[in-house]
Formats: sequence, C-alpha cells, structure tokens
Amino acid sequence: MFQNFDVTARPEAAPPRVARLRAWMAGQGLDAFLVPRADAWQGEYVAPCDERLAWISGFTGSAGFAVILTDRAAIFTDGRYKVQVAAQTDPDTFETVDWPATTLADWLPDALPSGGRVSFDPMLHTVREIARLQDVDGIELVSSPNGVDAIREDRPAPPAAPMRAYPDELAGRTAAEKRARIGAAIEAAGAAQFVTNQPDAIAWLLNVRGGDIARTPVAQAFAVIHADGSVDLVCDPVKTGPVSDHLGPDVRVTPPDDLIPLLESLTGPTGFDPAACPVAMHAALREPVEMTDPVALPKARKTEAEIAATREAHLRDGAAMVRFLHWLDTARAPETTEIDVVRALEGFRRDTGALRDISFDTIAGSGPHGAIVHYRVNQETDRVLDTDSVLLVDSGGQYEDGTTDVTRTIPLGAPPLEIAHAFTRVLQGMIAVSRARFPKGVAGAHLDALARAPLWAEHRDYDHGTGHGVGVYLGVHEGPARISRASQIPLEPGMILSNEPGYYRAGEYGIRIENLVVVTEAERPEGGDDRDMRAFETLTFVPIDRRLILTDLLSPDERAWLDAYHAEVARRIGPRLDPEDRAWLERVCAPLRGFPVPDTEDRVRAKRGET
Repeated sequence: MFQNFDVTARPEAAPPRVARLRAWMAGQGLDAFLVPRADAWQGEYVAPCDERLAWISGFTGSAGFAVILTDRAAIFTDGRYKVQVAAQTDPDTFETVDWPATTLADWLPDALPSGGRVSFDPMLHTVREIARLQDVDGIELVSSPNGVDAIREDRPAPPAAPMRAYPDELAGRTAAEKRARIGAAIEAAGAAQFVTNQPDAIAWLLNVRGGDIARTPVAQAFAVIHADGSVDLVCDPVKTGPVSDHLGPDVRVTPPDDLIPLLESLTGPTGFDPAACPVAMHAALREPVEMTDPVALPKARKTEAEIAATREAHLRDGAAMVRFLHWLDTARAPETTEIDVVRALEGFRRDTGALRDISFDTIAGSGPHGAIVHYRVNQETDRVLDTDSVLLVDSGGQYEDGTTDVTRTIPLGAPPLEIAHAFTRVLQGMIAVSRARFPKGVAGAHLDALARAPLWAEHRDYDHGTGHGVGVYLGVHEGPARISRASQIPLEPGMILSNEPGYYRAGEYGIRIENLVVVTEAERPEGGDDRDMRAFETLTFVPIDRRLILTDLLSPDERAWLDAYHAEVARRIGPRLDPEDRAWLERVCAPLRGFPVPDTEDRVRAKRGET
C-alpha cells in the first residue's frame, strides 16, 4: 500500500528532546529557537529527514511551527488542527496557540518580556516570515545552524529519487516553450533572472516529475531561471541522470553544495518571491528584486491538454470511488474499521491499473474522528465504524494524467436529524459555488461566502478555506488561487480548484462534501448582457449520498442541479462499471423524488416512534 498506519506521533518523546534542545540553546547563548513544519522548499509535505516539528513535539499536522524557550514551549497552528494538536502533544511541555489569530510577533513580547536572542535556521524561513519579526521590541534575531538537526541522531538521509520526463502531449507545451515564456516574463519585469525553491514550479517548467516526496511527484531542487530561458538546476545529479537528454543543453545541473556560491555569482537584478524564498538564499543575492513568482499563474492556468487529461483521470477515479461506495453500502462487514476503509479504497484505485500514488493520506473519520479535519488513522486510533453516525472519507489519486481529490460523507445506520440538517446546509453551500457565475477579476475571497451562507444563517461555520488549487499530476494543494476569505487572486479560465465546504462538531461528527471544478468562460444566456463572465465546470463525478438530504430544505434550483449532476454521474461513470456496480449507481443517481430510500428525516422519526 501507499498509505501505512504506523503511529508517528510520540508526545512522550517530547520532554527529553526539548530538554536536549534547550541544552544546545544554552551552549549557543540563545533564549528561543524556532522549529517550523516547513523545509527549505516550503511545501506541504516534507521528507522524513525534514520532519523536525513532528520529531520535537509529536504534532504531525501539515501547517504550524513551534517556539522553544528556556522555560516554556508553544505550538502555533490553525483551526484545522485544533483537535489534532491537543491529541498529539504533551500539554505539560507545549502550550498551543491559535494561529494566525495570534502571531509570533504578538506572542514573543509576553513570552520574553526582557527581550532575548531568538534563533532560526535561515534555509527554513522565508524572507517575509522573518521580516514580520524584525520590529519586535527587545528581540534579537539570530541566524544559526539548526538545533534540531544538531541533537537528532536518527535523522534519515535526504531523498535522491530519479526524475522522469513528463509527456509533452499531456502538458500541452514543451519545456522549451515554457522556459522561453517565463524568461520573457522575467525580462519584462526588469530582472536578469529569478530564483525559485518551489519543486512543483520546477517540475512544471521542465516537464519532469520526481519521487522525493510521498504523495507529490516532484524532485527537491532549486533553480535559477534566466531571462534567456536557460536554467541552472540545483539538485543531486543522481536525480537528473535519467532525464539529461530531455533537459537539454539549456538546463545546467549544479550540485546542492554549490547553491550559495551560484547565487553569489549572479549579476544584474535577481527576482525572488519573499513569500517563498529562504532567508539564506536571499542573503546570497547581490542585487535582489522582489517579484511575483513568474511561474505560479501560468502553472495554475491549465492548458487544454492538461484539462482534457485531468477530465479522464477524474472519470477513472470516479469509477473507483463508485465501486468503493457500493462496497461500503452493501458488502462491508459489521466489524469494518477505518483502516479497512482506507485499504479498500486504495485497492479500488489500484485496480484501475493507472494509480501512481495517492494524492494525500486518505482521511477516513468515523463519528467523532470526522471532526478532525485532517484526521489520519493509525493502529492506535483505528476503530470500528460508528453506527447511527456518519463516515467522512476525503481521498484522492495521483495519475499521470491528473490529480484527484474528492470527499463524501456517508451515513452509517440512521444518523440523528441534526446531522442530516447540517449535511443539507453544507450541500447547499457546495451547490451554490458549483452554480456560480462571476465577472472577470473576481477572486476566491468574493465567492467564499456563497459556500458559507447556509451555515452562517444558523450561526455555524468551518475553520478551513472553501477551496484550494490543484495541479495536474503535481500537488493536490497548489497556489496561488483559492476560494478563501484570504485570497485576492482573480480566478481565471483553466484554474482547477476544490469546492469543499464542511461542518464539524468536536467529539461527535464531521461533514464535508468536495468536488473539483475548473474555471471556464461562462456561456452567455440568451438575452444576456455583453459582460465577460466566468463559471465552474465540475470535474468530479461521484454520487452524493441522498440519505442525509432533507429535501424540503432545498430550493427547486438546488434540486434541479443535484438531479442533473447525478444524471451526469450515471451517464459518464456507468459505462466504466460492471453490471452490478452499474445497477447500484443507477439506483443512487435516480431523481430525488424517486429515490427508493426514504429521507433521513422520515427514517429517524420512524426509529424514534414519532411517526
């Protein structure tokens, strides 16, 4: 299997490790040391050798950081991980801080009232991140070697997986075309070159993929992209051996130890993105110029070839999901556990013959585990599926032609009416985004409220964004576009995004419904004005469980959308299934009024003797 169920959170190991780090700090004359989740590439996933935050604290979430002081320690993480961080850390060692509501700049003056020397590893923190700490009164920022690496005796070796070429017919443009285009953008911005530490940007630019990081097919590398379209690629030469002919003479390979000398040798204005560039890389530049990453938006605006490819990936994945849902509905055993669910789903994806990896560790949260937004089941937390509750399954596959991400919430038994009510409100939010039309220039922040409005009307909300960007056989979480209150990036045709509102009640249940969508030019209705409008095309075709829908809450338009969606699911996915799976799919995709299973409200009332 791609996913394993080992227990990786060891909160009991934190006290002695923190004590050793404090001893190292004393030897360096430091009052605090920052331990980020991020590595030098600032990605969501890190290699085992870079799991510093998990090693020192036990917390395995994909966002956050720790601050170790001489007499206290804290972990900063956002609302997605509120439950997880409490379960994975030792409360006597680490306090938890709600971030970004409380920033490190806010917290440090109280933690160090007399000031002090705060140390950080300059390859792990971005220019923007450290700039926010420059004006904290009494704090001296100190660039230093990494204290966690200094005390960690069991640190694994860095990964060195070989690269492989990505087909031009799937990418839609050759690497040479991309390099020329990005080089021209760099020149137009007034720079001679641009430095990047983003592996997915490098993979996209050079039409290569790698295997250094689980779940994301990239190679850890740095690059200098020159205005003439040539590239200095900084990585272990072992990685580039299989693709040397593909890269060609305009891509020069430099070993990692020569990164800083290479940067120091650059002449002319050198562009960098302060939100991603490590402090150490920026410090090596002679003439740094702040720039928007020239690769980010072209990568996000998918080509027609990429969109066509990812449509096929989603249909293949949708068939695997339907087979899984049919199994879950009719063939699972009474003692089925969360791990059984994860194994079964990965098995159905493997049966396609095209699965390269899962796109993230499958979230299979039954009952209260569903309220942990990024729950990862392991041997210690595994439990038999709750009856009269719901199972939240968030999963995806990495195929050469596309990256998928889909969430469904499935009833087990007869869940309480309250769960069905919340599910219906979440569904209404998902439908609202799916049906949205919006003018050119509208950003994700403008659409986020559409998904939340049905919940807001009942004083409910969720603590994550409504949608993230998605790559094509790249990162399942891709910038810069999002559907989020924080996103000001205009949504443009070709951008692939998730649409995933949710609702969570800690200790009880979680609900999320997710499809992927691609931004398109909206078809102008008859008699419509001449304003350019955008819309979303749905890419995900997997049935939404009606047993949790209170149909009386839906408007006629919402019912019509759902019936049309399910008709498309049956039409597109049915031919890819065997007769038994197809018959099941046709039953669950029947129009709402004709669905043979009674509404959850009726079932629950009958069970309670209310009807």
